Formats: sequence, C-alpha cells, structure tokens
Amino acid sequence: MTKQRLFIFALIFTGIAWLAGFVLFHHRINHFAPDDGQPADAIVVLTGGKNRIAEAVKLLNNGLGEKLFISGVSKGISLNDLSQRTDITIRTQREITLDDRSTNTIENAIEAAEWIEKNNISSIRLVTSNYHLLRSEQEFRARAPGLKIILHPVYSENVSTRWWRNLGSFTLVASEYNKFLIVWLRSRTELLF
Repeated sequence: MTKQRLFIFALIFTGIAWLAGFVLFHHRINHFAPDDGQPADAIVVLTGGKNRIAEAVKLLNNGLGEKLFISGVSKGISLNDLSQRTDITIRTQREITLDDRSTNTIENAIEAAEWIEKNNISSIRLVTSNYHLLRSEQEFRARAPGLKIILHPVYSENVSTRWWRNLGSFTLVASEYNKFLIVWLRSRTELLF
C-alpha cells in the first residue's frame, strides 16, 4: 500500500470514527436520565445559554440546593439586575453568589471549585445547556474529583435535535463535540502521567 493510499485510508477511517462518535454524543445530550428531584448541597449554573439562570433559580426556590453559584455573569451585573428579569423569581438573595471572573468553561470550573471547597460542599447540581453538559462535567471532575455531580440539562428550542436539517444546530453541536473530545483526551492523558 502506498503512502498516499494509506493516508487516504487513515483520513476516511478518522472521518467515520468522528461521525460515529458525533452521533453517539448527539444521542447522549438529548437523552439524559429524567430528573429524580434529588437535592444537592448546592446548585452551580454556567451562564451563556438561554434559560440556564432561570432554571437554576427555580431549582433553588424548589429546595434542590441550599446555595446557588452563578458562574460567568457579565461584569457589573448584580442580583438586583437579575431580579428585574421577567423569567426569574428570586425569593432570597443571601444564598446566591455571582461569579463575574469566569469567561469560559475552564474558568467556570476553577472558580466554582474554589467556591465549593470554601463552602465545604460535597454535592452539586450542575446546570447548563444539554450540549454543554458533558464537557462541563469533565472540567468539574478534573478540578473536584470527589465531588458528587448531578447533571441538570437545559434544553433550548433554538437547538434542533435534527442536526442534519439545521446547519446552525449541527455547527453548534459539532463544535461542542470537538471541545468535549479535547477535554476527554486531556483528562485521560493526565491520568496516565
């Protein structure tokens, strides 16, 4: 077999493997186990997607966590600003902490891990968009290995489950899948060394 044919074969194999993994990833992010209502010590929500903060505040109001950490809010945003939103009903502000230092998922996990350790938290309900949840979980496990994490996906009507019919949804989910692969490979490499 020539080098050129070997290269083409490797390219085709890699493409098929990526596509198979993507299909499995897409299935997984759209089929999380139904929520059993299990409470956690705290709720951690990662901003950036539609309905995430509103869902986390609702969980706090329903007693599924004693504290709420909102990671990645814009600089200058206060709890009073959030309470002005029509989709959020904040019943109490003393259990809510805002993090305006984080600008990406890695920083979300770093800042949240510090807050978790400082507050002696052993379990969290992690709230973020369904397509972002698996990568977020990997980042949190890397920084807080003993932490119990309850995954709480937030689904958006703007992200189609029929990715083959919607270029925007395909691009978003494919991008998140690629990021997930990088984080997954990095975490496995760190375990080896």
